[in-house]
Amino acid sequence: MSDSDGKKTLGLRGRGPGQVKQSFSHGRTKSVVVETKRKRVVVPKPGAAGGKSVAGPGSQSPATDPSNRPAGISDAELERRMKALAAAKAAEAEEAEKRAAEEQARAEERERRRAEAEAKEREERELEEKARAKAEEEERKKREEEEAKARVAEVPAAVPDEEPSGPARGPGKPAPKLRERDSREERRETRGGRGSRDDGERRSGKLTLNQALSGGEGGRQKSLAAMKRKQERARQKALGGQQDREKVMRTVQLPETIVVSELANRMSERVADVVKSLMNSGIMATQNQTIDADTAELIIEEFGHKVQRVSDADVEDVIQTEEDRPEELVSRPPVITVMGHVDHGKTSLLDAIRNAKVVAGEAGGITQHIGAYQVDQDGTKLTFLDTPGHAAFTSMRARGAQVTDIVVLVVAADDAVMPQTVEAINHAKAAGVPMIVAINKIDLPAANPNKVRTDLLQHEVVVEKMSGEVQDVEVSAAKGTGLDELLEAISLQAEILELKANPSRAAQGAVIEAQLDVGRGPVATVLVQNGTLRQGDIFVVGEQWGKVRAMENDKGERVKEAGPSVPVEVLGLNGTPEAGDVLNVVETEAQAREIAEYRANAAKEKRAAAGAATTLEQLMAKAKADENVAELPIVVKADVQGSAEAIVQAMDKIGNEEVRVRVLHSGVGAITESDIGLAEASGAPVIGFNVRANAPARQAANQKGVEIRYYSVIYDLVDDVKAAASGLLSAEVRENFIGYAQIKEVFKVSGVGKVAGCLVTEGVARRSAGVRLLRDDVVIHEGTLKTLKRFKDEVAEVISGQECGMAFENYDDIRPGDVIEIFEREEIERTLK
Repeated sequence: MSDSDGKKTLGLRGRGPGQVKQSFSHGRTKSVVVETKRKRVVVPKPGAAGGKSVAGPGSQSPATDPSNRPAGISDAELERRMKALAAAKAAEAEEAEKRAAEEQARAEERERRRAEAEAKEREERELEEKARAKAEEEERKKREEEEAKARVAEVPAAVPDEEPSGPARGPGKPAPKLRERDSREERRETRGGRGSRDDGERRSGKLTLNQALSGGEGGRQKSLAAMKRKQERARQKALGGQQDREKVMRTVQLPETIVVSELANRMSERVADVVKSLMNSGIMATQNQTIDADTAELIIEEFGHKVQRVSDADVEDVIQTEEDRPEELVSRPPVITVMGHVDHGKTSLLDAIRNAKVVAGEAGGITQHIGAYQVDQDGTKLTFLDTPGHAAFTSMRARGAQVTDIVVLVVAADDAVMPQTVEAINHAKAAGVPMIVAINKIDLPAANPNKVRTDLLQHEVVVEKMSGEVQDVEVSAAKGTGLDELLEAISLQAEILELKANPSRAAQGAVIEAQLDVGRGPVATVLVQNGTLRQGDIFVVGEQWGKVRAMENDKGERVKEAGPSVPVEVLGLNGTPEAGDVLNVVETEAQAREIAEYRANAAKEKRAAAGAATTLEQLMAKAKADENVAELPIVVKADVQGSAEAIVQAMDKIGNEEVRVRVLHSGVGAITESDIGLAEASGAPVIGFNVRANAPARQAANQKGVEIRYYSVIYDLVDDVKAAASGLLSAEVRENFIGYAQIKEVFKVSGVGKVAGCLVTEGVARRSAGVRLLRDDVVIHEGTLKTLKRFKDEVAEVISGQECGMAFENYDDIRPGDVIEIFEREEIERTLK
């Protein structure tokens, strides 16, 4: 494709894909999505300025320094690489000089051709002026001759009137008319022959095939592109002939796989030429087929272009990562996370601050989800995150610490420091955020705030009253005392931190919680951390992407935009993201879709690699280990993503080397018919946490006999699953020795076999008990009794000191002097701890 054939070439503008308009013949246009990958910029290491290093005597260059040398590189190999690098640099410099010389030669050639064209055009103008002067002179002479002939013709024209007859007129009678015709023809020639028509130009009134194909009168019209090419050829001809255009050398960005048509588009070559080149290489591929990067690189080099390899991970380079300038930053509200042990009053404290009652809406009075709320304190906005305190929600609490600026550690004054209080302290320390201790429930009679402060010393938390730096406030969520002091402490800590963000950039935030709403679809609670999220923005979050269809604040009001530290519910996702995923705003839907697909494929490959055994030995060992392990399969559906994840983590902790719980599927939303089908195929129950089954699912469960159990408190769910898993444990068998008997004599009885005449020496001999045959205190047989007789009667048991007859089931090798050990087995049910 040439740049002067009238078509607009596809250009790359900006960073990232956009739309360009391509023109075709007859005024047709087509919008083409052009994609680009940002080029990686390799920043040279400090000390490498100028490409040279100054080394003093006795010092080593960075290249030969053993500390900087890659592992396993010898001196000879290093020297060879340095020579190769120097040769490459020299070749590059030589190539640059050669290109400069060629460019200069082309410029001189263009200047020479332009001068020749101007000289030729000047000569043509002179020739045209001479021809014009000559034509004017000839026309003047012809006009004079015509006037002279006209004067001569006036005199003979009167002769016929004067001499109508006579002998001299007979033969020359037609002469006047002949002269008139000659004069008319001369006048026509003088006027330029405007009245004459060539016989070859006459139209027969019919259109022939040759005329139609040659584009003559009545044929098809030439296209707009053909007319432009014709004008371009005429212009080139006027400038001194057609010039050979220089081929444009392009840098083609090459991913791991590429479609043939896309490869031709990036090279600005004809698709047919690329397909032909592939066929010459022995590859039969059409324009819609995909080829690998190595094959594409050979084709690109064959066409003379340069190759720039890009990775699939480069699609994420479109996300803005540059640092904000100080003048762009403005103050933002602090994000405060409330942490602490179960039932220490975290949510009640937050309710007292924002004058709401959330605990009443939570089953069992405990918080099941992460809530994000914003309150106004003396004109200053404060954003609070309320995290659940149950141990199953450890990961959710960790995510809360990752997005927070200040941690409020709630400790009950009557309960002191508990295990999950220690976990909250560790999360806050890992996040590197300041901590404020709120000693709650000081209104209770058993409150002991000093004990709380003393217990915190064991975990390296020194409060101000203990001469430390951590602020501590005594509060009572029930009475509302100490809340102003707590808010003042938070405001003071926020002023010290000097929290700032840039609201003018593309938004970036974290998903606090996500759920699948029946009427609204996937909904995510997002805390905006930087930039401003606006309605209509296109974003990518984890493995999902979407467009902000609507946003609601913590009061349920619709908002058009959300700035830094503002929590909002976002609608418009194509799927439910994971709690803790990062939200980034991008420019186009194509970018968002490409990034989401890449992340989904990467996560899928990671899960497949983690679940698959790499070697045959590992596969056999895993199969052998699972052979004796009983599994309890379950299907889990929850109302929000965080709850589902917490339940799965709790299920993973249930079990031992004999029994384990296997979560076949966990998801968000109502229990559907597909969940019932999966549960039926695996013989698993379906567990719903704060969700219910829809009508088709209930009908299918009744028909297929699948059990559906609903829960609203995680304690009950974990306890029931643990009890069900305990039923899979094999009962513990305990043996109780009840007696010994010694064989005195052995008899042969027809129809029975050998019968031992025994004396019960200790305990009791029972027919239903198990027996072992001991010879020289070595067990040689273990089984059951076939018969136990006292004299000739079958008896149930024989006590110590009495004689009896015993016969073993399927065993006859008995001798006098052997000892029979009699025992009973007792099964004891086991439970998971």
